[in-house]
Amino acid sequence: MARYFDVHPANPQRRAIVQIADVVRAGGVIAYPTDSCYALGCQLGNADGMMRIRSIRHLDDRHHLTLVCQDFAQLGQFVYVPNPVFRAIKAATPGSYTFILPATKEVPRRLQHPGKKTVGVRIPRHAVAQALLAELGEPLVSSTLVLPGQDEPMTQGWEIAAQLGHAVDAVIDSGDCGTEPTTVIDFSQDKPEILRRGAGSTSGFE
Repeated sequence: MARYFDVHPANPQRRAIVQIADVVRAGGVIAYPTDSCYALGCQLGNADGMMRIRSIRHLDDRHHLTLVCQDFAQLGQFVYVPNPVFRAIKAATPGSYTFILPATKEVPRRLQHPGKKTVGVRIPRHAVAQALLAELGEPLVSSTLVLPGQDEPMTQGWEIAAQLGHAVDAVIDSGDCGTEPTTVIDFSQDKPEILRRGAGSTSGFE
């Protein structure tokens, strides 16, 4: 059964964050809040965790999982940011955006798009997600917590624990964090392509 953590949304308790990070390092899959909606996450090298996330959401290998990074410097270790869009991406982070960019050698092949060699990256604004990423010192491999057959992400920690307590190792409850997922923008080609319009404004990319 998943461990349940009640964490303050603006001032996350240090002890809880350390315990959650330990769950991730031990190979666990967690449900955690972001500034757009709840997400499932695991450690970067956790192949079993990635399979579990895909299984919970009924995703195939073609669906991008996202690297959720602490800051722009960390993001730059895992993707190549083309000079023409550097300022636009930097200005939009942290925020409710996922960017598809060419992956560096730091990204495991199983995370890359098989044909394009790209990966999705984002930098959340949510204090709890930021505290956890700082404690881990590396990105979380993540996917929006939308269950099969549902149109909207799950938003309540207690509800997530009730439904997914058998499938994840920890649930972080920091209150409602909204239902609108990130805006997804593909920067892997010559011109940016908006793949999904979500919580982030697209005005700076059109």
